[in-house]
Amino acid sequence: MDQIIQTGRTVEEAEEQALAALGADRSEVEVEILSRGRQGFLGIGGELAEVRVTRRSVLGAEEEAPAASGDGDHDESAPESVESPPAAVAEADTPAEAAIQAVQRILETVGADVDVSLRSAHDEFTGGPVIDINGPDSGLLIGRRGNTLQSLQFIVQSIVRQRFEEEDIRVALDVEQYRQRREDSLREMADRVANRVSQTGRSITLEPMPPSDRRVIHLFLDSREGIRTESVGYGESRKVQIIPDRD
Repeated sequence: MDQIIQTGRTVEEAEEQALAALGADRSEVEVEILSRGRQGFLGIGGELAEVRVTRRSVLGAEEEAPAASGDGDHDESAPESVESPPAAVAEADTPAEAAIQAVQRILETVGADVDVSLRSAHDEFTGGPVIDINGPDSGLLIGRRGNTLQSLQFIVQSIVRQRFEEEDIRVALDVEQYRQRREDSLREMADRVANRVSQTGRSITLEPMPPSDRRVIHLFLDSREGIRTESVGYGESRKVQIIPDRD
């Protein structure tokens, strides 16, 4: 094999994989960048980089300089294009309207095939609007342990807060009922652990959680007699500690 077209997350990764497949060194081949790809937004809507790698012996000994992309430049340090989210929403009258507009614009930007609807304009537990997202591409919006959904929710909430100049507005996004199932699971776990703390009189510290998960547990156990909860730690390592209330 003297030529291969290879894809990768970056141009460099595609080149490395192509060289490995050809069993060649970089000095023995010419590389044509077919596409630099794009990272997308929150990992959604991205495209792989693509290169064509050819042994120099096939092209002829007189072609000494490495081939480049179609415009004649081969700048491996050039950054990949990244889709940017919309910076603002149209003049909405309520946080719920602003949240829906923000979600729709972001997901249109990344080309996600989903439907966006309002579950609640002001949920008592969440403290703000709850937006439902459903559709063929909805699974892409959850991410590992809900990290992508968490990031999307943070961005939408920031846009809504900026629109109304209020820092206490909360926005919740739910994809295919994922967050509802997650909250139900957290409450069940918190109930079991709280019972154990009450029985043993010993504190239990839970695994690290994002702020939204910790808030579910704090609110759920807020009225539970005989125990109290605190958040401990810093950053991504912050956890909920369930403590026997001996006062």
